Amino acid sequence: MTKPHEIGLIDTHAGGDVSRIVFTGIKELPGESVREQMLYLQKHADDLRKTLLFEPYGIPEMSIDLIVPAKNKEAVAGYIIMEVMGYPIYSGSNTMCTATAVIENGLVEKKDGILNFKLEAPAGLVDIEAKVENGVVESITCEGLPSYIHKYKEKILIKELGEITYSIAYSGGFYILVEAKELGFNLSIDEEKKLSDTAYLIIEAVRKKESLKHYALGDVGPVPFLHYMGEVEKKDENFYTSRSATYVHPGVICRSTTGTGTSARLAFLEYENKIKPGDSLETVSLRETKFIGTFDSVENCEGYKVIKNRTTGKSYIIAKSQIIVNYDDCLTQYKGLTKIIKNL
Repeated sequence: MTKPHEIGLIDTHAGGDVSRIVFTGIKELPGESVREQMLYLQKHADDLRKTLLFEPYGIPEMSIDLIVPAKNKEAVAGYIIMEVMGYPIYSGSNTMCTATAVIENGLVEKKDGILNFKLEAPAGLVDIEAKVENGVVESITCEGLPSYIHKYKEKILIKELGEITYSIAYSGGFYILVEAKELGFNLSIDEEKKLSDTAYLIIEAVRKKESLKHYALGDVGPVPFLHYMGEVEKKDENFYTSRSATYVHPGVICRSTTGTGTSARLAFLEYENKIKPGDSLETVSLRETKFIGTFDSVENCEGYKVIKNRTTGKSYIIAKSQIIVNYDDCLTQYKGLTKIIKNL
């Protein structure tokens, strides 16, 4: 019998989305960038993701962030994001959680005031601004990926739903954007199951219809996300708010509105000429948690209006623990783990 193995975690949440930050127990992965390390993990040791996201250790609604050595010298650490849909190259909520855990674990000195540092995601360097008061990380502002509208107000006929109008944005992954009101939703918590079921049907149909390619990255896989857009209300001269819900295929409604979902909304509003640089959008989840996205600037890239943006939220430390991986447990995805764990 193989000796059990320990994996050290800091559990966090941002807007209700739980991210398990893995700090110890995994050896260094090969690769000259965090992106290459991610691809190695995805190809050779996906069992780490499966083990920590599914029973008996976790649930699919969680995310995993593996801390790895940054290959870019400007970054204090790298991180690989793992979700039920696979390996997104960027995530706002995961970045908020990782940044908070990096401070909590001493990779960045925790001191009151504004802390500025960089992390290396599979998508590249990410600027982080952390606000610390009385020894507590009160907010994280993270740079979003350049976001744009790929398709605007397309139509698709779905047997169970009828004709649906949708747009497609890119904000770290491709997002289907739909107006919640047009589908009969108020975006309240009691609608969660129906929101998930409806999103599943839309994504399955759009996947059959659309073959999506990013203007610079090329093929980044089939569309994994759908974002329900509530009505936008103007609260102040440069501040708007909107109820929102993000779905991750297959079958997960995020607890938060998500950072990339918020970035996609900013791109959509800019495309419709409803916001200008300096404006902010507060997205409000089914559970009343909130992120704030800020639209900084726009440029033309190969025919697309691409916006630079950032997202602000708060992440909480909720647990520090050791996961014990038992290799004789039939529920443990152990085969791939043997390639990457320390001291086996």
